[in-house]
Amino acid sequence: MDALRVSPALLMMMMLMVMMAARCVHAYKPVVIVHGIFDGPKELDNLSGFIETMHPGTKVMVLSVDNYLESVRPLWQQVKDFREALLAIMTQNPDGIHLLCFSQGGLICRALLSTTPFHNVEMFIALSSPLAGQFGDTDYMKQVFPDSFKEILYLICYSKFGQKVSVCDYWKDPHHMSRYLKSNSFLPLINGEKPHRLMEAWRDSFLRIKKMVLIGGPDDGVITPWQSSHFGFYDQNEDVVEMRNQEFYQRDTFGLKMLDERGDVVECVISGVKHTEWHSNLMVFQTCIEKWLT
Repeated sequence: MDALRVSPALLMMMMLMVMMAARCVHAYKPVVIVHGIFDGPKELDNLSGFIETMHPGTKVMVLSVDNYLESVRPLWQQVKDFREALLAIMTQNPDGIHLLCFSQGGLICRALLSTTPFHNVEMFIALSSPLAGQFGDTDYMKQVFPDSFKEILYLICYSKFGQKVSVCDYWKDPHHMSRYLKSNSFLPLINGEKPHRLMEAWRDSFLRIKKMVLIGGPDDGVITPWQSSHFGFYDQNEDVVEMRNQEFYQRDTFGLKMLDERGDVVECVISGVKHTEWHSNLMVFQTCIEKWLT
């Protein structure tokens, strides 16, 4: 019986260790994941599994909204749909959440952050998202539009019909910028390329986040140019202009420059990863994502 006797001091230490472990488990903020085009929750199983394995006890929610074929609906409609789900989660988690968004989902999340006053998103992680636009033939594009006609796609995208297709909402033709600014009703607004009366309010809302993590790489194969995942984009000669030389950065139209000057923009570039592999690649998670989900 003496061998089983535990001193009060040791018992107290053991209890403190258990309490500290419990606090560590519950210290992780809930993570909300938003899927990309032609995806749904199932495609994010590996990513949510990484989080649950590396950060036990984390509440991970993959939103089941506008899945698969519904993901080609107009982006403003999808923003409205996702906002309803996100507001419910924020209400249930008043201490803050993290937002992890893949591909087209990153644009939806960008719009959500700007158009949702008093949101409590602390960390915004954009995983291979065309944040500055898309201009290139990809397998995804060919599922929406037949054959390869990048050069004339603006004629469709910058029309009333085209603006009812999500891809057209971020199709940015550097050779037809006046048409883009006039007829695209989504990307020029959220990135402040086209002035509007809500710019200041949207900027304030976006800047409520504590940090933004931008993830992408040169072997993506879908996001074109791949630097769009870091807010870089083509000029009229199709030379890539990096984020800090973009006009929307220099004019700080939606808060990107201020966020960067705060030291709260993190860029993570990884080679050798194809677009559909970002959310299932453990090395990407460990290198670019894990340390920010605290």
